[in-house]
Amino acid sequence: MVDETLGDPPADAHTVPDATGEGLREFGLPRRVATEEWMSIPWLFYRRVQADPKQIVVEKKSSLGDVWRPISARAYAEEIAAVARGLIGLGLGHGDRLGILAPTSYDWTLLDMAALSIGVVVVPIYETDSAAQIRWIIEDAQLKLIVSQARQSADLLGALVRELGVECPVMCLTTGAMVDIVEAGDGIKQADYDARYAEVNMSTLASIVYTSGTTGRPKGVEITHGNGVELALNGLEYMGAVTNTRKVRALMFLPLAHVLARFVTWYTLAGPGVLGHVPDTSNLLADVASFRPTYVLVVPRVLEKIYNSAEAMAGSGVKLRMFRAAAKTAIAYSRALDTAEGPSRRLRAAHQFYSTIVLSKIHALLGGNCDYVISGGGPLGRRLGHFYRGAGLTVLEGYGLTETLGPFMVNTATAPRIGSVGRPVYGGQARISSEGEIQLKGPFITRGYYGNPEATAATFTSDGWFKTGDAGRMDAQGYTYITGRMKEIIVTAGGKNVAPETLEDSLRGHPLISQVVVVGDRRPFIGALITLDRDMVPMWLANHKLPAMDIPAAVNHPEVIAALERAVERANKAVSRAESIRKIRVLSTEFTEENGLLTPSMKVKRKVVLERFADEIDALYGTSLEDDDE
Repeated sequence: MVDETLGDPPADAHTVPDATGEGLREFGLPRRVATEEWMSIPWLFYRRVQADPKQIVVEKKSSLGDVWRPISARAYAEEIAAVARGLIGLGLGHGDRLGILAPTSYDWTLLDMAALSIGVVVVPIYETDSAAQIRWIIEDAQLKLIVSQARQSADLLGALVRELGVECPVMCLTTGAMVDIVEAGDGIKQADYDARYAEVNMSTLASIVYTSGTTGRPKGVEITHGNGVELALNGLEYMGAVTNTRKVRALMFLPLAHVLARFVTWYTLAGPGVLGHVPDTSNLLADVASFRPTYVLVVPRVLEKIYNSAEAMAGSGVKLRMFRAAAKTAIAYSRALDTAEGPSRRLRAAHQFYSTIVLSKIHALLGGNCDYVISGGGPLGRRLGHFYRGAGLTVLEGYGLTETLGPFMVNTATAPRIGSVGRPVYGGQARISSEGEIQLKGPFITRGYYGNPEATAATFTSDGWFKTGDAGRMDAQGYTYITGRMKEIIVTAGGKNVAPETLEDSLRGHPLISQVVVVGDRRPFIGALITLDRDMVPMWLANHKLPAMDIPAAVNHPEVIAALERAVERANKAVSRAESIRKIRVLSTEFTEENGLLTPSMKVKRKVVLERFADEIDALYGTSLEDDDE
């Protein structure tokens, strides 16, 4: 295990000091668990069946209410085998591709494990993907079967399949797909399943997970069984205090199309804990209260929602002032824990007082059994991290990408550093390049992009390091801090990667619009700052039989705003819902070279715009608990 004393790295850690001598340029921890070529992702679970077939591995929520039905390892293994035989009966061979477009559910993971156990490659599809994105995934991955949740999605998928002219049946869960799949396996013998299972090993392709297309068409990231096995086994060792005990209960509510959520389902089935599923966060607090997880996996937006819910529950007047005082105390207390002196006697007393009457309710919101929150998929503000730790919930922030199967780095339970994304899991190495880019190496990283050798070559350095595109720094103990992006990719609070250029280019074609800056980094949704074209506005007004007006008047005119919002609606059709612009702010200021907002080649200086119009951006989102970074 990591030496948790002050976060000092163990003696066998690989370290290379940076040029200043105050931090590191490279850090890595050796693998702690040996693997064999015959291992696979389903094997991670089946070893639990062999060890104790009666142990509870999954709890399935009843449709009748907040009742969770326990399922033993043996029963779950039998279900996996039955669905796998059905997939064989439907004609899916080793290496064929199964698409899944559905919310997080028991059936999603069951389909996933069944397919993986017979060498079928699973291709997740986001429910929020646009028709164009889904069409590309069907075509590029050469899907042989798609399972959808809703009839509406199934109809769309059917239309896209017919448009492409490919042979790819679409099955719908709400109309009995799982029953039909199991019945298709009636003629398949268990020996046939066993033979297929034996063909799967570390080198077998497990999944193709498509990126959000931030640099063009979505790229298919190849995930092997070896990637999953290496990260699960070494991750269980690295995060033992949180995830590797018999009391572990993990409730999955993030979309399983997201690589982080999907990996954590494998990871939970590999460990000694119990897994649960709920389809979304609409009933999150009630679901958490009934399942009582020991830790939750979230994106920062969920933590914001919980905080906002707690504040709203405080109401107004004295109770609201009490909540805000408690929040301030929790943050101060957590920050003091990171100092040599620690919290003062007065601060400890205030913290004890507020913990009793206010902060304990935050713990209760997460079921009363939860001590840790693992946050990933986007950056978490320090202030929010300190608030939760001060309230008795340690937030362990991590870092990873689709290409790293999610959590490549993460803070550990007893030595977290708020504001950092932790250190690499056992077997991983990180370095900061001479340009300041975070680069990674290890057995969890993708072997490349499906059918796209050019993209693969461009993503790896000549000495085999994966280029993340994120900028960062590393302290003397090997903790990494994200400082920005090498390219201008927005990551929302929900963890969605968004390429601003796609929307900006589309909107700039409107006659009213001069410049567009899409915003939303670490925010709950995508917004945009828009400037009007001074030369075109008079003509547009005349064509629409509107009186002449100056730019300050035009930016507030209802018909001008309505026209801009229609333009936004059109631009949004090319992207998923999570990538779409929800709000706009029309500026009366021009972007020019003279005022420092444009380069000589007429490109927007995004960083300068974000700084100069910070108040306008804040106005798009209203007040929220933001990172003050002291």
